Order: sequence, then C-alpha cells, then structure tokens
Amino acid sequence: MYSNLPNLVLGFHGCDLDTYKNVLYKHNKLRASHNSYDWLGSGIYFWENSLDRAEEWAASYCSRYNKKHPDEKPKEPAAIGAVISLGHCLDLADYGSASILKTGYEILKFEFSLLGKSLNKDLLLRELDCAVIERIHQYNRENDERPYDGIRGVFIEGNPVYENSGIMEKTHAQLCIINPNCIKGYFSPMLPDSEWNMV
Repeated sequence: MYSNLPNLVLGFHGCDLDTYKNVLYKHNKLRASHNSYDWLGSGIYFWENSLDRAEEWAASYCSRYNKKHPDEKPKEPAAIGAVISLGHCLDLADYGSASILKTGYEILKFEFSLLGKSLNKDLLLRELDCAVIERIHQYNRENDERPYDGIRGVFIEGNPVYENSGIMEKTHAQLCIINPNCIKGYFSPMLPDSEWNMV
C-alpha cells in the first residue's frame, strides 16, 4: 500500500562526455545496464542527490577506459542530472523490503538446488544480489503482480569517516530505474552562485 513514493527526486548519472551530449542535446535516452554485477538488477542507474559521487564515478570510469583503450579517442567524464518519480518502488531502505528479498532468495536457492548448484558458491556477492532482484521481477511477471518501476538501495561503501565510526565516507543512495517513464527530464547540473546562500 505504501510502495509508491510520492515525491520527485534528483538523480545523477555518471558517464562520458559523448553520452552527456547525446542525451542532453540530441534527446537520446540513457540505456539500461544489464550486467550480472549490477547489484539492484537491470536498469538505468543514478546516485540520488549526489552529483559529487556521479562525477567521481565518471572520472574513474573514463580513466579505466582510457588505460584499456590507449589508441582510441580519450573519454572525458561528465554527469547528467535527472528529475525522477520513483513510482511503484522496491525501496530497500524500507523495513518491509527484507521479506521480499528473502522470498526472492529462497525461490532462487530452491531453483539452484534443482540444478545441483549452490547459490552462495556459484554467484559472487553482487551477482547474488542482482540475481535475487531479477528473480523478484520474474516472480511478479509470473503471478501478474504489478511490476516495480525502480529499486532504491543504500550502498555502504568506503572507509570510516573518522576512527571507530560506523558511517562510511562513500555511503550513498542509489536508484535503478526500470520504467523509463519515471524519468521526467534530464538536465545539465549547474555550479552554485557564490553570491547567494544555498537552498
């Protein structure tokens, strides 16, 4: 009853400059990612309200790409802003999502056992999370349940912000948008006006 999140949120997508131009100037759409290690499953990924994290990821991605492809035109990092309605969202920060994840895990574990495989041995950490999320989507399709428009998860990452802290420096909320209609528009992030207070 409360899985529809009513507010619009800002998301930031780290990318290269060519993708940035194609989306903002040519009105192309961002493509969904379908990697086995996409921890929230297949979809278009955004950092919720974190331009800095999107820019950091973009710089890291372009650096890795350029080292791997030294003979190609170097990629330049960029970040795209998006206005997003989360719609019917599986919010992993919500207490009730744990039972949904456990059900998806148990179904997948049973199916793996029928094949003589061990779920925890045959899938790496993020691959397991991705497989469980994808199995939940499959369950919804098989049972004519309403599909999720997106997934929201909090990712604990990095080193403690100070000694003995339980708060990690790169912790962030990540969005995986499945239904592209959740994306209401893209924008180019602006630098703040230093003469005014931040709002």
